[in-house]
Amino acid sequence: MTKIAFIGLGNMGAPMALNLQKAGHEILGFDVVPAAQESAKNLGIELAKHNIDAVQGADITILMLPNGAIATSVTKEVLGEMKQESLLIDCSTIDVSSAKNLHELAKKANIHCLDAPVSGGVGGALGGTLTFMVGGTRAAFEMGEPYFDVMGQKSVHCGDGGAGQSAKICNNMLLGISMIGTCEAFLLADRLGLSQAALFDVMSTSSGSCWSVNAYCPVPDVGPKSPADNDYKAGFAAALMLKDLTLSQQAASEVKSATPLGEHAQKLYQQMVDAGNDGVDFSGMIRFLQTKNIEEKT
Repeated sequence: MTKIAFIGLGNMGAPMALNLQKAGHEILGFDVVPAAQESAKNLGIELAKHNIDAVQGADITILMLPNGAIATSVTKEVLGEMKQESLLIDCSTIDVSSAKNLHELAKKANIHCLDAPVSGGVGGALGGTLTFMVGGTRAAFEMGEPYFDVMGQKSVHCGDGGAGQSAKICNNMLLGISMIGTCEAFLLADRLGLSQAALFDVMSTSSGSCWSVNAYCPVPDVGPKSPADNDYKAGFAAALMLKDLTLSQQAASEVKSATPLGEHAQKLYQQMVDAGNDGVDFSGMIRFLQTKNIEEKT
């Protein structure tokens, strides 16, 4: 049994913490949001009165927070209360610069550190099937790997501090781009009078094959079950895709890397969110593009 502090018990953090608890670990959680606190209590997760209280005596501290500024602030608050040589795992999706800064702060405090953003959404958190993209030393990764195995189905050591966040934003930039292309293809097929089921059969087994087509088709009643079959109720919300695309463009600017399609994808998801679709699944881009096309033609 390992004593684990888990800070950030929202839609992702709470089920991740619960899976660790079910595996026999001692969990003490914390969240500043009353609704998250209540939800965690209902799941049977013990709560601390403050994040500092949660980390005292913990072997591992896990963060699942909204952004780099909050992750940095919380880390600065708790580092002085953490056990020497214990492990800090930041599972938040944040900017690469902030992730690297967390590693530096932890190193100065004699704390091992990993940036370990996840892929798999709320369903993956609930089912313990997340994928972790991990940055940090090999020794720190080996410390954290048994706990990644509880919360997910795969963990990849991507390199030194910040590499996990780099992998996450590169992956999700490609996902955002490929989903837009997939939506455009199905919309064009529909306008041309082509059966969307027929197009799926072609694309899923030919050169157009990609995850956005094969596993997460944005058209209802085509391919495996996806949010499109549930009125685009979010598995991965458009607002979260916009966040990741924004992080990718921030990183691209910092290292002067040309990402014209990533930039265009960010603009389209910004428009989609601004139109009131922030809580809609990101595959709902197909409905947004359909509306956009109608507006442009009238």
